Amino acid sequence: ELPESWADMQEPLLEGMCFTLKYLGMTLVEKPKGEDMAAAAIRRIIATARVGARKFQKVILTVSPRGISLQDADTKEMVENISIYRISYCTTDKLQNKVFAYVAQSQESGALECHAFLSPKKKIAQAVTLTVAQAFQMALDLWEAAHAGR
Repeated sequence: ELPESWADMQEPLLEGMCFTLKYLGMTLVEKPKGEDMAAAAIRRIIATARVGARKFQKVILTVSPRGISLQDADTKEMVENISIYRISYCTTDKLQNKVFAYVAQSQESGALECHAFLSPKKKIAQAVTLTVAQAFQMALDLWEAAHAGR
């Protein structure tokens, strides 16, 4: 449950806000940001996911000013850790409004990847998107504070 004033709370975000989501998959994208690009990528991921008909991996997605970390909800094994500086875009899809997605540059290949997740409710997908936006702002504030003294 998120309290009404959760958008104003900075303390939990520093530690990391956790969301339990289902990982739908990933597709490569051409551009680092844009609503149309993200919507098309999400459509591709969902179409591929439907064909596979397998169970989706349940993950704990943690958002902090350091970035996004993904942990397997069952095994607690770390799946991926994405630096906030590699994330270029995040969104809640307009049509599939329970889907949260982000675009990040792959550490290995440098390619732009769009990762999509299914949340239990529309409100949660929006909360993840807003939390990532807050994390960006906090990371910027922290970076500026660190560089202000130079």
